Amino acid sequence: MAAGGGGVADPFSPAGIPCAFSPQSQAYFALASTDGHLRVWETASNRLQQEYVPSAHLSGTCTCLAWAPARLQAKEGPQRKKRKSEAIGTSNQVDLLALGTAVGSILLYSTVKGELHSKLISGGHDNKVNCIQWHQDNGCLYSCSDDKHIVEWNTQTCKVKCKWKGDNSSVSSLCISPDGKMLLSAGRTIKLWVLETKEVYRHFTGHATPVSSLMFTTIRPPNESQPFDGITGLYFLSGAVHDRLLNVWQVRSENKEKSAVMSFTVTDEPVYIDLTLSENKEEPVKLAVVCRDGQVHLFEHILNGYCKKPLTSNCTIQIATPGKGKKSTPKPVPILAAGFCSDKMSLLLVYGNWFQPTIERVALNSKEPHMCLVRDISICWAPKVETAITKVRTPVMNSEAKVLVPGIPGHHAAIKPAPPQTEEIESKRKLGEKEVSIEERLGALDIDAKKEKDTLPQTNSFPVLLTQGLESNDFEMLNKVLQTRNLNLIKRTVLRMPLHAVIPLLQELTKRLQGHPNSAVIMVQWLKCVLTIHASYLSTLPDLVPQLGTLYQLMESRVKTFQKLSHLHGKLILLITQVTASEKTKGPTCPAQKAKLVYEEESSEEESDGEIADKDSDDNWDEDEEEKGGEKDEDVGEEEEEDAEEKDEENGEDRDVASEKELNGDSDLDPENESEEE
Repeated sequence: MAAGGGGVADPFSPAGIPCAFSPQSQAYFALASTDGHLRVWETASNRLQQEYVPSAHLSGTCTCLAWAPARLQAKEGPQRKKRKSEAIGTSNQVDLLALGTAVGSILLYSTVKGELHSKLISGGHDNKVNCIQWHQDNGCLYSCSDDKHIVEWNTQTCKVKCKWKGDNSSVSSLCISPDGKMLLSAGRTIKLWVLETKEVYRHFTGHATPVSSLMFTTIRPPNESQPFDGITGLYFLSGAVHDRLLNVWQVRSENKEKSAVMSFTVTDEPVYIDLTLSENKEEPVKLAVVCRDGQVHLFEHILNGYCKKPLTSNCTIQIATPGKGKKSTPKPVPILAAGFCSDKMSLLLVYGNWFQPTIERVALNSKEPHMCLVRDISICWAPKVETAITKVRTPVMNSEAKVLVPGIPGHHAAIKPAPPQTEEIESKRKLGEKEVSIEERLGALDIDAKKEKDTLPQTNSFPVLLTQGLESNDFEMLNKVLQTRNLNLIKRTVLRMPLHAVIPLLQELTKRLQGHPNSAVIMVQWLKCVLTIHASYLSTLPDLVPQLGTLYQLMESRVKTFQKLSHLHGKLILLITQVTASEKTKGPTCPAQKAKLVYEEESSEEESDGEIADKDSDDNWDEDEEEKGGEKDEDVGEEEEEDAEEKDEENGEDRDVASEKELNGDSDLDPENESEEE
């Protein structure tokens, strides 16, 4: 027997579209597409039977769906028979479909009538419904939501029977036990509830992410020696979001948290799961898992206790398009859902796109580990989004066409006095001449595009231009504003700019600081203004350091080079000042002017001193010339140099002493010096 209701698709992932096969021999396939429409397809003929659009399909899209079980529909038959509006032949075919929405409401849709049966909203969920499960016997409906609660609904009265908190976080999945006395719920942990008392019977932990699917895999426990209480010894399966392992758990009598007894590995996150229930210990469980990557993995295993290693799939099914021609390559076709047929030897595959899926029955071959089905789905009409995006047509503009600009960039046109042209236009109208052309009327409005292009933007429009340029990332507009050298204009612009544009401006300045040095000089002025004016706003931002990390690094690298340059600059200044100081001392200290009055004292001592000083100075010049001549002759040879050095040592000492004394002017004053000279 096939699993009733299939598996609820993963509501957390966009790949898992809510869909399910009908329980009556899988005659129908219901799919709630991303556009909010519910479509019901006939599996045998692959024909769209019904399409339903909920009134709130745009605000509250369908997040999960579940068919009512076959037993419940058989019970409802006699009750529905009383209505005269319905035919007697369709009384046993009342197919109810429960739809959970993103706003928390639950819709019951009748596929026989093709319209909404009832709506469950009062006192239920106030957040997204994640999973819906029908009770197979009493006609109740169980739902879980992001609001952490589980609700038990009475579908006859459309009211809440019971509501309780299922977890500390959102409850993502539900499953009812085969005997209908227990309920599995999954949030952060998997809990097994007793439906009568609403108490937790067992806890199961093992998934780090929200559980997307729960279902029992056995009806009776493998060990039949002990008396069966309806739950102990049964196995159930769980799959989670972003988890490539499907865990199998066993309900034990010990009151301890137990881990999974075995696990199945798949290639990607499970999106849709279907299985055949095991009625005895010798019958294996057949499992079909549709993954996010569009593949189907088939498992066949006898549940007989603990298994250490994860089990790999017995068979993998893929669908691809035929590669027509030499250049075209086969492309994979995603499989949306897979369900076992009643004979358990064939599989119903739903593949293609959600708008126009293809349903096909495939016979299973246990010997082949990998099946690749080549199918051509190009016949299916589907909207081609890629062609609409890539092909962009630009309108053909005539060179003579004039473009009207709505005023100066500041969102307001300049108000000027009306020109004298208006008087001429009015006079033309009075005289009954030709009707005034649109060009003249526009000229009267004084919208002159050429003048606006030639003149620079006004100062009051600079903050507007700056914010627009930062938002649209317009390079030309930013250049107009940021290349100004006027400090007052920079300060006014930074003062008037909105606060939300401060961080984008700093990031733009950081980019430009890394560019040409000439532009970097201007950017430093902008940076200085922004940091000084908006320092109080910047200090309130918690994530300022990571946002301005590149600016910090840039400033540090620049400062490191500036230290070396400043040291070099200081040394050069010292050298230049020394050179200039030495040049000043060499120059004439006294001004070159003739004295207006010269006073001379008549003294014999001064005259004699002056005469002796003149003579000594003349002799000194002769001795210096002789020394220079001797220096020139020293280059003749090494032997001559040695002789010259010996002579100089003998004679040079006396000359040097005499010359020094004569230069100092002490030769005639000191009596000791006179005796030494003699």
